[in-house]
Amino acid sequence: MRKLSYVVACSLDGFIGDEHGDASAMFRFLDEEYAHFLTTELAETLSTAGRKALGIDHLENKRFDTVVQGRASYELALREGITSPYGHLREYVASRGLGASPDPNVEIIADDLTGRVRALKAEDGGLDIYLCGGSRLAGALFDEIDELVIKTYPFVYGKGMPMFGTGLDLEEFTLDSLRTFGNGVLVRTYGRKR
Repeated sequence: MRKLSYVVACSLDGFIGDEHGDASAMFRFLDEEYAHFLTTELAETLSTAGRKALGIDHLENKRFDTVVQGRASYELALREGITSPYGHLREYVASRGLGASPDPNVEIIADDLTGRVRALKAEDGGLDIYLCGGSRLAGALFDEIDELVIKTYPFVYGKGMPMFGTGLDLEEFTLDSLRTFGNGVLVRTYGRKR
């Protein structure tokens, strides 16, 4: 069974962006040490354009081969004229209102999101599935999330977009790993406690 991993960047107070969804405050922490970690451990979670800019667009996928993202996250790329932001992965966008996909590499999931994600997880072979976000999508798929990879940046927004955009029941996860960086970033990996 393939895992669904929610890989998310957040502030110390658990917000993935300000009240408008802007997460650009986190970009200043991309120093050499942290960039090396991202390009070696989480390379598939970088956009195709980002991979190219970092000179790693030739790397084969080793952890993820599929991405599921929400409409708001996808629209950030569309505003830049990018119709396939993760062209190195199979791309799925959860949206009831987007209509037809603007790119042959991107499949729109308009109905039964949970059922479609369960079918992806049940596929034989392949690598894991990267849940890109955003907040509402992570909340909607919370029961399907097997792993949380939380990249915590050393600042506080005070208010903004939470990691999970819906009310959730108490659920316990176990800490699998913790990585610290000189710039103050923490990367914690949790598995769902079964």
